[in-house]
Amino acid sequence: MSRLFWLTEEQVERIAPLFPKERGVGRADDRKVLSGTIYVIKNGLQWVDAPSEYGPHKTLYNRFKRWSENGVFERIFEELAKPQNDAGNVLMIDATHLKAHGTASSLKKGAMSRLIGRTKGGLNTKLHALCDNLGRPVRLHLTEGQRSDFKGADVILKDLPKAETLIGDRGYDSKKIRKMLEEQKIAPCIPPKKNRKETIEYCKVTYKTRHKVENLFAKLKDWRRIATRYDRCAHTFRSAIYLAAIIIFWL
Repeated sequence: MSRLFWLTEEQVERIAPLFPKERGVGRADDRKVLSGTIYVIKNGLQWVDAPSEYGPHKTLYNRFKRWSENGVFERIFEELAKPQNDAGNVLMIDATHLKAHGTASSLKKGAMSRLIGRTKGGLNTKLHALCDNLGRPVRLHLTEGQRSDFKGADVILKDLPKAETLIGDRGYDSKKIRKMLEEQKIAPCIPPKKNRKETIEYCKVTYKTRHKVENLFAKLKDWRRIATRYDRCAHTFRSAIYLAAIIIFWL
């Protein structure tokens, strides 16, 4: 029995309207090329090692690179992750580190930012995520590994989808974040830092559901080219994460 991954016809039909329009000579079969791309990213392969059933490995790589540069995977993710009727009224935020492999970790001065930084754990990239009540990502953001959680929160907490509560760990306990949520009429479920002088109440029962965003990261890291970053360019690594999120949570 073949262990190769194949998108279903129904899945391709759902996202096909968001593909770039063909120009000139027709491009290689979308289902085959995307399935091969997903197989490479999920299994942590080099592009040259892609199974021949998916076609030439250069076709897979060139399509992925071109669509990454054009933001195709990001647009597909954003379209599928629009507010859903079953999303509930709770949002969750968290961040995790993704280790950079030696092939991705060149940090030449003056080069375009690759969003790789140094922490105690070595060179890595930090992934910030916002998920809904079912643990599905609705916003994703990359920064250098040493960036604080606040830097990611500044981006993904703007103009939030309609919600009543946002859950975050005590790393997000700041006056700025609480004010951002208050302005959007969203109640923070964030435990106070241990050095905070004033008492801040939060619902401990609601806070226990925060494991859903941690489960999100665990599922994404099951894809080997996400758990370990091999891509030098930030936009290709970001696209790999979007593609994984699309397949795992939204198709």
